[in-house]
Amino acid sequence: MRPDIHPQYVTTEVNCSCGNSFTTRSTAANGVIHAETCNVCHPFYTGKQRVLDTAGRVAKFQQKYAKAGKQAGGKTAAKR
Repeated sequence: MRPDIHPQYVTTEVNCSCGNSFTTRSTAANGVIHAETCNVCHPFYTGKQRVLDTAGRVAKFQQKYAKAGKQAGGKTAAKR
């Protein structure tokens, strides 16, 4: 590596809006990073994630294929 062209890689404190904080390494100039979400409060990691269903598409799909499954005698594939 060439000298004097790379940024300093220093210990950095990361603070989340939920109050969680942890230490990592970064090139942040002041050694502090403020994050909106982290692994403690993010819905994907906490299991509180919602499925966004615009216009009821998921429900329509489930109803359509629930009826098709009952009409076919419980078979999942219908003859064409």
